[in-house]
Amino acid sequence: MASCSTDEPEEDPLSEPISGEKVDETEHDELSPSQRARIERNRQRALLLKQARVASRPYPDLRKSSEKATASKKAIDTGAGFLLEEEDDEPKVITVAQTPVYLDTILCEECSKPYDTSYIYEHFGLSVCDSCRDNEDKHRLISRTDAKEEFLLKDSDIDAREPPLRYILRKNPHNPRWGDMKLYLYPQVAKRAEEVHGGDDALEEAKDKRTENRVKTKQKRYEKKLKELKMAVRSSLYRKTTTAHEHQFGEETYDEESDVYSKTCISCGHSLTYEKM
Repeated sequence: MASCSTDEPEEDPLSEPISGEKVDETEHDELSPSQRARIERNRQRALLLKQARVASRPYPDLRKSSEKATASKKAIDTGAGFLLEEEDDEPKVITVAQTPVYLDTILCEECSKPYDTSYIYEHFGLSVCDSCRDNEDKHRLISRTDAKEEFLLKDSDIDAREPPLRYILRKNPHNPRWGDMKLYLYPQVAKRAEEVHGGDDALEEAKDKRTENRVKTKQKRYEKKLKELKMAVRSSLYRKTTTAHEHQFGEETYDEESDVYSKTCISCGHSLTYEKM
């Protein structure tokens, strides 16, 4: 059996058989054990490289396939201090960038400018942008209690009448344990009050009538308490008798025309009429 020299040159791994390639039996028998081990190591290394390439890019690069091969352009010296690129014979397609059109763009009722969304539009459906929003006066929020008090509205006017007024929930600033507050948009509440009462004049008349009724109720309550106080201070004047009244009749009189007798109580004036057999 032929011996292998230590100075034996290494074989090229690309020229060695890889997985799937057939090797002639006679050539395979002439290889030494060290050569076979080197071939197996190179084959395993080639398999690992192939698997690494597949793992790093499992799908084909579509961008490269879609790109068109363009020839390098030649630069032309104009002699004026700058270079010009050689123009191609093929016509160039120029694309003009167009402004995108948003189908859901909304116009503000105050400034008439388009906007995508706003706080008032998102929560209350009123077409007003954030720049025109007036939190202090026109677009301020009002609680449910204040809305019913100021505009004389009932719960049915706010919730049952179509469309129901939209609101947002906030923590009660006086006591968080009392429950969340319902805050409504002031112009929407004012519009609902106009629909219920029929206008500003009718609303003012209803407010005046309510004020008068409150004054009358307050006066009656005051008089009642004053009377109770007098009764408590002068209880002797308002002492009630629990015994039944006994009539004390005077002299008996006779009416000849009707043939009846009558007598009258001295203390209360009650008259008793009767007949005698």
